[in-house]
Amino acid sequence: MKLPIITFIFLLFTCFTTAASEGATRAISLTDHWVGYAAIVIFVFAYIFVIFEDQLDMRKSKPVLLAAGVIWLLIAVVYQQMGDYHSVEVAIRHTFQEYAELFFFLLVAMTYINSMLERQVFDALRDRLIIKGFSYRAIFWLTGLLAFFISPIADNLTTALIMCAVILAVGQTQPKFIAIACVNIVVAANAGGAFSPFGDITTLMVWQKGVVEFGAFFKLFLPALVNYLVPALVMQFALSSGKPAAISTKPVQVKNGGLVIVGLFLLTIITAVTFHNFLHLPPVFGMMTGLAYLKLYAYYLRKFGHNHNEQSDSSTSDYVNEDFDDFDIFDKIAKAEWDTLFFFYGVILAVGGLGFIGYLALTSHFIYGELGATTANILVGLLSSIVDNIPVMFAVLSMQPDMNQFQWLLVTLTAGVGGSLLSIGSAAGVALMGQARGQYTFFSHLKWTPVIALGYFASIGVHFWING
Repeated sequence: MKLPIITFIFLLFTCFTTAASEGATRAISLTDHWVGYAAIVIFVFAYIFVIFEDQLDMRKSKPVLLAAGVIWLLIAVVYQQMGDYHSVEVAIRHTFQEYAELFFFLLVAMTYINSMLERQVFDALRDRLIIKGFSYRAIFWLTGLLAFFISPIADNLTTALIMCAVILAVGQTQPKFIAIACVNIVVAANAGGAFSPFGDITTLMVWQKGVVEFGAFFKLFLPALVNYLVPALVMQFALSSGKPAAISTKPVQVKNGGLVIVGLFLLTIITAVTFHNFLHLPPVFGMMTGLAYLKLYAYYLRKFGHNHNEQSDSSTSDYVNEDFDDFDIFDKIAKAEWDTLFFFYGVILAVGGLGFIGYLALTSHFIYGELGATTANILVGLLSSIVDNIPVMFAVLSMQPDMNQFQWLLVTLTAGVGGSLLSIGSAAGVALMGQARGQYTFFSHLKWTPVIALGYFASIGVHFWING
């Protein structure tokens, strides 16, 4: 009985303390202070390490984690010297809360994706495409279209890796085909992720921030489709004629429960959208509820799956009949992309620190006040081809420029598809350079940057035409 009472007193004390801290919160511009200059240098150096992650063989989360800690440490020291003991605490708690919502949202999505990978859902899709005996041009279009339509649900990185596996399997003797097809997949996956809150981290951040409603994202469908189709129509003429040799291997079969997990993932997405649109709750609470669906189904598989197995032994189902005792939901959680999650922490906290110093307000005043929203949002997309779109979009959201929905959709589009201009501009491009090492490279992508840029500006034009 004592525990609930103590908990209640603790929570009550926390509320009063937080309220008092918020009342004392005041941000002082440090843009001309040595701490401001030091924070910029620290962030730039950290991001240099991120850009050269492969060459240095250092995980990208390490430098940004350190940068975030040092930046806030310097800020705290200065505020302590000024006698302000509350403002930094409140600011960092606010920034951390934004990260926490993103973290748990992504953790649930990654757990579902890992579960589908373990149930061989994506392997089965890949093998069925391989054994069909399509021509090189047909495979080019199939993988591109599938990347465009799968990425809004499964995210652009996962989708690109799956489609690249198909390309590598059928184009073993055609390095030129692999290079062009990988460019096509990167562009398609990034474009498909731009018109869905679940397709890219940037769209997820925009949705969770509440500046664009769920249904409004689909106004970007046609601009995103044009962004993919324009370069694809040009690149197809560089493909080799003919088709790859037929592959006679037996395709991988979906394990029992695989399609049910796909259905539960869709139900989880519906739950998150419902929580946000109708109950005005953060989407992350819907995702965590959806995790309960998967955990309960995992319990069913471990406890009762063998009974279903015995009943289906004599069937000719496409599913694999096997013992379910090996399906461990915590194993799927453990296999989440932790480096990516910690990278997001470092980026969001570091950019939040720069914003607290005053740099984001200064930048917002220049690019959105002097250049105008349209020019600024187009530049955001171009910047995303060099610097990862996540810190760029988080910076824009932190600036809180006064824009209407049309302009918020424009920056969502440009930040999502701008990364396709260079292979290093998106997680999908970086991942495929590793997966198709030596065949899909920075320069093989750079060769097609002019036509990708044509698609980039064409998509902006279509957005102005249909949504303006």
